[in-house]
Amino acid sequence: MSNIRLKIKQLPDRPGVYLYKDKTGEIIYVGKATSLRRRVASYFMRAGDIKTEKLVADIFDLETRETPTAIEALILESELIKKYKPKYNIKEKDDKSFIYVGITKEEFPKPILIRGHEFASAKSKLLAFFGPFTSSGSLREALKILRGIFPWSECTSPPVGGKTRPCFYYGIKKCPGVCVGKISRADYMKNIRSLILFFEGKRAQVVSGIKKEMALAAKLQDFEKAADLRNRLYSLEHIRDIALIKKDDYEISVENPSVAKGVNGGFYNAMGRIEGYDISNISGTSAVGSMVVFSGGESEKSEYKKFKIRTVNGANDVGMMAEVLTRRFGNDWPHPDILFVDGGLGQVNVALRILKKFNLKIPVVGIAKGLSRKNDRFVFDVRDEELRRAVENFGEIFKRVRDEAHRFAIGYHRKLRGGMLTKKRDASKM
Repeated sequence: MSNIRLKIKQLPDRPGVYLYKDKTGEIIYVGKATSLRRRVASYFMRAGDIKTEKLVADIFDLETRETPTAIEALILESELIKKYKPKYNIKEKDDKSFIYVGITKEEFPKPILIRGHEFASAKSKLLAFFGPFTSSGSLREALKILRGIFPWSECTSPPVGGKTRPCFYYGIKKCPGVCVGKISRADYMKNIRSLILFFEGKRAQVVSGIKKEMALAAKLQDFEKAADLRNRLYSLEHIRDIALIKKDDYEISVENPSVAKGVNGGFYNAMGRIEGYDISNISGTSAVGSMVVFSGGESEKSEYKKFKIRTVNGANDVGMMAEVLTRRFGNDWPHPDILFVDGGLGQVNVALRILKKFNLKIPVVGIAKGLSRKNDRFVFDVRDEELRRAVENFGEIFKRVRDEAHRFAIGYHRKLRGGMLTKKRDASKM
């Protein structure tokens, strides 16, 4: 065990996979990590569940392999589990419990997730497949990130009958425009082939291919395509797999409660459910509140809520926020991992007061801003080291939550105000 602890101290704070071995040298467990040092150390810090304790008792040695990103650690973990079939990865699991990525055989292929019990019958219908993977959540997060680098289409077919309106994902550059005929099949397949190479662990080959294609586009003076390829290359070389990092950190915190705790005694899962709130009114008139929900860093529009202010008169944003939150937590809706309010200390304090009223311990973050919204300043409990880390790591997500809450509130406010103005005009004609 002393040999293991010495190795842990020398491990890098980098993504990779770790392989645990028993006294015979047999690999008994393979795991992924966004920080090899933290992840491996977590097993030996204190007792875990029965399965983890038995695993730790059998560990005699370890080997690690670094990867450039957490996504590639996820892929390498899958390859090594498939190769070595470690007993602690497959114990109490059969093939039906795993999950695979398949590339469909269509005119415009796309990746899909396939459960183990469906894999045998689906395999012949796939262009390529990868797995088994142990974590469907991490795999979904990885695909969200990769779709921003290698866009693919989930549309059922190219445009039919003169369709000209692109899908939602085209607007955020995660669909190359199959839905409106913006891309040829040949160019589309370049994305799919790059995605396949990436899952095969051939990142260098993907980078080389993009560089060659970019140079050709520049030579042909197709500067728009060259710029798009440059941006894709940058994204590939600077993958921000924060979602996977936080999922991995969350697993560490569950196994070892002494790790990653905030002052409230909980781990702050910024890739979980974030609820964002904003108030919109003009001098207290047509006042409304909005609630938006993000999960895994993406908006969940089906869970948005809007509130028409009932009890507060005049321009009192803090009072209105108190009403909205009181009504929200008076409902039996899922509780957020983090609560975000658009506003400064007043809004944060009132949110904490309402949460206390409902005996809830949920971290609260606010953004105080100037009129131009260029002087964003996060407001939160500065004594909470883990919350500070969440703000540092996920500031951009919180800003997106703020912007979406603001947009949703403004839209509802304008709708109500428009209705009131229409009624006034109609009344003046009488």
